[in-house]
Amino acid sequence: MSIVLQKPSPDTAAKCGRVAVLMGGQSAEREVSLKSGNAVYQALLAAGVDAFPVDLQAHAFHQLADLEADRVFNVLHGRGGEDGTIRALLDFLDIPSTGSGVCAAALTMDKVLTKKVIRCSGIPTPDFIELRNEADCERLLGDLGLPVFVKPVLEGSSIGMTPVHHESELLSAWKSARSFGAVFAEQFIDGTEYTAGFIGGEVMPLIKLETPHEFYDYDAKYLADDTIYTCPSDLDDDSVAAINEMVLETIRATGVSDWGRVDLMMDKEQRPWVIEVNTVPGMTDHSLIPMAGRAAGLEMPELVVKILEATLAGDDSNG
Repeated sequence: MSIVLQKPSPDTAAKCGRVAVLMGGQSAEREVSLKSGNAVYQALLAAGVDAFPVDLQAHAFHQLADLEADRVFNVLHGRGGEDGTIRALLDFLDIPSTGSGVCAAALTMDKVLTKKVIRCSGIPTPDFIELRNEADCERLLGDLGLPVFVKPVLEGSSIGMTPVHHESELLSAWKSARSFGAVFAEQFIDGTEYTAGFIGGEVMPLIKLETPHEFYDYDAKYLADDTIYTCPSDLDDDSVAAINEMVLETIRATGVSDWGRVDLMMDKEQRPWVIEVNTVPGMTDHSLIPMAGRAAGLEMPELVVKILEATLAGDDSNG
């Protein structure tokens, strides 16, 4: 299935005015955000946009209040940037910003709430159990069974995430994830990982992910050179169409908008399962949205301008 995205209007760059690219921040994903932010900043300059970088520090409100920007390209990954907090401040300051509105961003940052919402909408997602204490870890063995992935509820980039195949591994995995806050365990889906980016209401070309690592971890995402990406994926058109519809259903159920990414697993029976939703995906040289953009006919400068284009729509894009 060939997907081609419409290029941004030729005059978009000039209409954007002065654009602040927010990056860095204080989350566990700070280093990735700096790489993503610099990639976006350079691409905007290449597109002719009057952009400038902003490494957001602890006193974010004062930095934002003094921005002197017409709009913001938010590339803050993780807590404080991807969870609706910065969007709320920007809305208060009446500065248009890329990405989902406050409620959708806050919802999808919380992996457990996201799973509850999409499950209520009839969208397949692996079974899970919240792990508040050691007793919950014991209960998991009977209620959910092994193997599972133990994950922090509020982190991205696979930070703090551990696959657990044996009972002896469970407690240490829980303690490791607990250092990042609330924890849950998710049923292990034995299969292949796929991801689908979206811009507006359009799903980008599906990407198949393969790694020699046990799973698509932080190293495989950002550092390794042995991760294999197939884009467009090797699935037949009917399978791609079914996944794309599931992605659109997920977008509608969670209320996310403008741009983002939905991650899925395809099990051995060729059934897709939604894993999570990202509202500020990575934009580094290893990242998936730029890869899907190229497959859809958009080089990085065109891609970032197309994402930024939504901020010109005014209040209708604020979610």
